[in-house]
Amino acid sequence: MLAIEESQKLTLSNLPSLSLFTGTDQGQFEVMKSQVLKQIGYDSADLNFAYFDMKEVVYKDVELELVSLPFFADEKIVILDHFVDITTAKKRFLTDDELKSFEEYLDNPSPTTKLLIFAEGKLDSKRRLVKLLKRDAKVFDAVEVKEQELRQYFQKWSQKQGLQFANHAFENLLIKSGFQFSEIQKNLLFLQTYKEDSVIEEEDIVNAIPKTLQDNIFDLTQFILTKKMDQARDLVRDLTLQGEDEIKLIAVMLGQFRTFTQVKILLESGQTESQIASSLGSYLGRTPNPYQIKFALRDSRGLPLSFLKQALSYLIETDYQIKTGLYEKGFLFEKALLQIASQVD
Repeated sequence: MLAIEESQKLTLSNLPSLSLFTGTDQGQFEVMKSQVLKQIGYDSADLNFAYFDMKEVVYKDVELELVSLPFFADEKIVILDHFVDITTAKKRFLTDDELKSFEEYLDNPSPTTKLLIFAEGKLDSKRRLVKLLKRDAKVFDAVEVKEQELRQYFQKWSQKQGLQFANHAFENLLIKSGFQFSEIQKNLLFLQTYKEDSVIEEEDIVNAIPKTLQDNIFDLTQFILTKKMDQARDLVRDLTLQGEDEIKLIAVMLGQFRTFTQVKILLESGQTESQIASSLGSYLGRTPNPYQIKFALRDSRGLPLSFLKQALSYLIETDYQIKTGLYEKGFLFEKALLQIASQVD
């Protein structure tokens, strides 16, 4: 069970004395945190709740709140947010003495205080404090979600919300969202408003959901392959104005051309579509989505293997030249695009 699913059972009445919410899946973690605070009825104006941002807090204030008695109830809730000192993050906000003081509190906690800790990232298991928390707390760890678990979770979520998908619309949504938890959640909430009380079609995914960087790079690749250099320049300018860096654009293009090359090699070796997916899964260490394979086969059709290898070479060389400061990166990136276009028959 995913951490976000397990945490859905929490309420103010069944809240453990000590709860720790953590995880490396940032999207799932943020949704889980928001969900839990809502479930327990957190209200900043309610004096039975005390919230502290551990990146900005004066620890003495936290310590005083932990041991003080509640005002209007038998118990009070103390929330420690952004407690990155217990993760592997390099940045530290508390001193060793303050962390030691918190350890001492955990060894002898107040019976009238329920403590919630939110610590985004990976827990630093070497720390004694983390060992204490793992021993005493109910831990909700939002780890990276496997593709099948991601699919099942959002299928259940969609059914509960009354969302219906036609044909391959749901799979296209996952691909469009890059199989990222937060992106899928955001796009589903948008579709819920966009197509209220009606079936979501494949064209809705294409037309309604904003383009991702992957989508834009695919468009850029198509402009290059059809030698539409003016449109390519306009798109690159738009992307850089939006804050995208040329090195990142190259990385995404490399990923696309690498996938094209891999499926092309496997196809020419006589493998079927399902065999290609299996072979890539063994190579990558994960099972690729069959729709991604299908699209890669479609998009690489007509592109010679020699062209794909040359395109990869240009991009890798340009990435190196930019990182070594040979010339201005905008000039080098445009040069690479022109080199690739010049190889198109």
